[in-house]
Amino acid sequence: MAETKSPKKEPAKKAPAKKRATRTKKKVTSQKTWLAKTWSVCWKLGLAVLAVVMLYGIYLDQIIARKFEGQKWYLPAQVFSRSMALYPGAAVSHAQLIDELKILGYRKVANPRQIGEFSASKTRVELWRRAFLHPQGNQPAQRVMISFDDQGVDSIARVSDKRQLAVFHLEPVLLDRIIASDGEDRLFVPTTQMPAELIDALILTEDRSFYEHYGVNPFAIVRAAIVNITAGRTVQGGSTLTQQLAKNFFLSSERSLWRKVREALMAVIIDFRYSKHEILEAYLNEVYMGQDKARAVHGMGLASQFYFGRPIAELTLPQQAFLVAVIKGPSYYNPWRYPERAQERRDLVLRLLMEGDKITVAQYTAAVESPLGLRKANKSVHQRLPAFFSLVKSELASRYGDALLHQSGIKVYTTLDPVVQESAEHAVTTTMKRLTKSDKHLQVGMVITDKFTGGVAAMVGDKVPSYDGYNRAIEIRRPIGSLVKPFVYATALNEYKKFNLETPLDDQPITLSNGQGKTWSPKNFDHKFSGQVPLLTALKNSMNVPTVNLGLAVGVGAVASTLDAAGWREPIPEYPSMFLGALNGSPLMVAQVYQTLADNGRYRKLTAVTTVLDSHNKPLPEVARPAEQAINPATDYLVKYAMTQVVKSGTAKRLGRAFPHTTLAGKTGTSNDSRDSWFAGFDERNVAAVWVGRDDNGKTNLYGSSGAMAVYQAFLNQRPPLSLRLTPVNGVVQGYFEKATGVAKERTCPNVVQLPAIAAGYNPAPNCGDPLPWWKRMLGN
Repeated sequence: MAETKSPKKEPAKKAPAKKRATRTKKKVTSQKTWLAKTWSVCWKLGLAVLAVVMLYGIYLDQIIARKFEGQKWYLPAQVFSRSMALYPGAAVSHAQLIDELKILGYRKVANPRQIGEFSASKTRVELWRRAFLHPQGNQPAQRVMISFDDQGVDSIARVSDKRQLAVFHLEPVLLDRIIASDGEDRLFVPTTQMPAELIDALILTEDRSFYEHYGVNPFAIVRAAIVNITAGRTVQGGSTLTQQLAKNFFLSSERSLWRKVREALMAVIIDFRYSKHEILEAYLNEVYMGQDKARAVHGMGLASQFYFGRPIAELTLPQQAFLVAVIKGPSYYNPWRYPERAQERRDLVLRLLMEGDKITVAQYTAAVESPLGLRKANKSVHQRLPAFFSLVKSELASRYGDALLHQSGIKVYTTLDPVVQESAEHAVTTTMKRLTKSDKHLQVGMVITDKFTGGVAAMVGDKVPSYDGYNRAIEIRRPIGSLVKPFVYATALNEYKKFNLETPLDDQPITLSNGQGKTWSPKNFDHKFSGQVPLLTALKNSMNVPTVNLGLAVGVGAVASTLDAAGWREPIPEYPSMFLGALNGSPLMVAQVYQTLADNGRYRKLTAVTTVLDSHNKPLPEVARPAEQAINPATDYLVKYAMTQVVKSGTAKRLGRAFPHTTLAGKTGTSNDSRDSWFAGFDERNVAAVWVGRDDNGKTNLYGSSGAMAVYQAFLNQRPPLSLRLTPVNGVVQGYFEKATGVAKERTCPNVVQLPAIAAGYNPAPNCGDPLPWWKRMLGN
């Protein structure tokens, strides 16, 4: 067979080299064009992103600048107590100064070696006082020796050079802060006043590279991410102090990438614009440190008071370490709920200090063995004074306007005496607990004033003193009963030619008519009549009928004028029943007029606020309120003397028996049907007005001596009284009056009684009214 051959395949023709080069060139050109376009897009997009970031950065920068260079925080108005003034002769006892120092948080030691410490012997107190801002200017830290005698302060000497001081002030107690609507509470403390160890602990614990980074620490972020991924949960944070500050100042607590980006960007801006010192100061005063009920505690300054009840400059090393420790989680490390957890965290901070060579091993060992040293959990860091604060707010509004309390950083200095307030609250609580066993509806209102300053020293408006509601110290209007009687007698004794303390007053049945067919027949408490009684006896035994007769003799209008001059600023019903207390008032109103009696007849409007400083510590202007002589000092002296007899042997003699070696002045009062129990009185230092009754005006079965006076007596048990100094004023002499007639006689006359008298009206008849000289009478010739 013939073989068949397959046709030969012709080799493919190659494209010309020129064409191949053209295609390659086109391909490369296409790639370059794509890259160029991509780069162009990216570049433009980058520029756009950069522009957006820059614009957003500028926006954030403006926000940050407004916050940092304006008012960083709204600082609540600080309300302070009075500043205790010590001077030779001051009516402050040794025990009362010790009580004040305890309230202020001073430490009692054998020998004061640093600020905030004191030592005490029986008659002396050596004190190293803190520096503080007084309304009259800054007061430096000072070490003094205070000596006491039976009357109070004897002398104050500076320890450094033994120089005698004319006056020495203790710092006032910070009572509270009036919180804004956001509920944040803080005390600003400059970094320069923060302990160095505390700042070292903060840096070592929270941000070791604080002074090296520029607001953000990328290495810390990566390290924290690795640790958290390894642990499977968040156990470490990478935020710098600056980032934490940015979050606290400007951002919410939400967890999102966008918030972290904003936080980082703001931290960089903050670090660029401000010094590390400024950032640290802002952080130390902004950081959240815990919760005081509804109040958020911010900043180290307030945290120091909140946890330890002391200024931050006086904290011990372990206490400083605790403040740094609690930053990580104030709720988680709550020392009152989780003490072991809190102490473990504190000890970690102390170890970091030791490892960072900031403290020695010996300091570390001593610190970790120390207890937390917290304030008592049941002792509030701020005072619960609803009754007094209502008076403060009302006075501030009337003097400065409603907007004052919305201003940041103001300081309000008040007249409150914290020791007196504490004693008043204890007296009310213990006495009312006993009285309410027989009547659970009983309530109380109490006002204590400082006789020398005319300020309200204490106020209680409810049997539960911390209750914020109806304030019976100010708001009630109830018949004051026999508390009005001293003003009836003051009106009469001012007519010194007609009346003296021995003038006989009629004590017989009387009936008065109003001319419209209605009659009134006042009766004494015991429904008995004595015919006639001396004026002093009528007052000290609170006899009604002689008082009405005396009031009628001087006139209703005259008595009303005396009350008005003494400070009674509400309408006075000018009817004879007013002589027996048909006059509605409050404890504050009673305290006002009795303050005038105690202050030698001088009227000064009671006040709760002494000075207000603005955010720059400059005093706000105010109108001076001059004193007025409401009652003649000589007349006032006679009334005060008579009121001491009320306590010694009259209706308040139970009080006199309780304090037999102390001169006290007082007056009991009971309204009709025993619906209202009243007492008003004073010692050398304080004036008190107390009401006990029912809100529904029901019968109480209490008298002035068994209800209101019992509260006052309990108060004096807590705050021992200083004996009233009854030094006769100009125009007062020791007189001698014939018993029964009240006629002025000489000292040698028979049947006379010695009583103080107004000199202008004391004209004893010579020879006892007998033409023979006294020596002839004695010889019987």
